[in-house]
Order: sequence, then structure tokens, then C-alpha cells
Amino acid sequence: MANSRSWKKIFDDYNIMKHNFENTPFLLTAEQIKRSCQEFTETSEKEVRILCKQDCREDRPEIFQENGLFLLPVKNGFYNIIKGEGYVDIPPVKDRTETYSSKLDFRLDSTKAGDSEMQHLDYAYATSLVRTFMDDSSLVMTIRGRKYTPVFDFYVGKQLINVSSVQTEVDAGYEGKAQVVLTEAKNFTANNVIIRQLYYPLRQWQPHTRKKVRTLFFEKARSENIYSIWEFDFHDINNYNSIQLIKSGSFNIIEQAG
Repeated sequence: MANSRSWKKIFDDYNIMKHNFENTPFLLTAEQIKRSCQEFTETSEKEVRILCKQDCREDRPEIFQENGLFLLPVKNGFYNIIKGEGYVDIPPVKDRTETYSSKLDFRLDSTKAGDSEMQHLDYAYATSLVRTFMDDSSLVMTIRGRKYTPVFDFYVGKQLINVSSVQTEVDAGYEGKAQVVLTEAKNFTANNVIIRQLYYPLRQWQPHTRKKVRTLFFEKARSENIYSIWEFDFHDINNYNSIQLIKSGSFNIIEQAG
């Protein structure tokens, strides 16, 4: 695959495999990536954004998979190559799919046009499925889109990771009387996801509130009318790998006639 070819050249150019990953991550810049890949002709072989998009374990180039490595952005134009587990499994929902009745007294037509992640998430919110899952009728949408993180540190194993002003995205965020709920959404079935997509938004928004910040992973499979939600938490805010599943559920939303 093109990404594997490009990344092998990057690793060779900068002798990355000689680095002692047990002590520190390897700092790599976007400029270094561009310089290494400048002679490749395909966009997927040289575009930094594409090369660094490794949202699930299977997206990683071969050299990452073979050596137990993963990639995190730590500053605009800077990345850490880290040895350890960078991903969390999205387990099948154990309980049977529930039939959920929309709290609206009319049908929604506009939600049937398209297949975007935000569209499905907005539909789940409009029918009050998100409020019901979180057992919080006070939740209102207050967060959406990209922002830059504050400065924060955390550990992956014994490795200290320093983050400063990394762009991160929340597909939808809701605030209620006692909590803030941040959601990462997919419109396909995911077996695993990079922890960063749940962890960085948490670290971004926690300083802005004294309320409990909770994180959701949301999925609406394209082939089924099933909406699934997983809640994850970090029992140690400074430990990237302290992520744990709290609860999950799958729902078939039924709208009222009208």
C-alpha cells in the first residue's frame, strides 16, 4: 500500500527504528514528512494529512503495525510516534436492540436525505435518544466543530506526551444542568477507534466547566436502521490508556405518525 511505502522511507530517512521508544516518543515534523516523500507522485503517498490519518488500527502502515507503534499530533505540524496501544475496541452491544419511540409528535422528512455522521447524530438528538441514553432531559446542543486544544500532558505507559494547540473536532456536544456530553460519530461499523478522538476533546473542554464531562461514541451503520451508542470514561485523566467502557446500547427508532 502507498502509505506503507511512504512511511518506510520516512523511517529509513530518519533512522526512526534506532530510537528508544521505551523512554520517549519520536518527534516528527510535517516538514520532515514532506521532505521524505517529495519524490512520490500520488497524493496519497506524499500528502501529510493523508499519511497521518490513522483512525483505526488497520489504517496504520505496516511498519507501525509490525512494531506496535501509533501516531499522535502534539502541535500544529508536529507528531509523536509512540510505542503502545493507541486504540480502543468498540465491542458489540451485548443487549438486544431496543425499539425506541421518538419523543416528537411528528415525522422528520429532512433527516432522510443523505448519509452523513452529523445527520444521523442530529436525528438521534432530535428524537431525544441521546437524552434518554444519558438519562438527562436537560441536555441541549452547545458544541460542534473544530477548535484548538489548550496545553496539556498525559502518559502512554511511561512516556510523557506534551500537547499544545492541536486541532480537534467534536461531532456534537451537549450541555445539561450537571454534565457536558461530547460525541464522536461514525456512519459505518467500527471495530476500534483511535483513543485520541475521545481523549483530546475531553482535555479540551474539561477546563471550561466544573460539570462532569462525558464522552460518547455513536454509530449508525449504513445497511441498517440501527443507532448504537457507547459511553467511555477515563479513570485517570492523565493516563491515555485508562479508557474504559461504561455502558452501551443499540436502538431502532420508531417515529410517530403525523
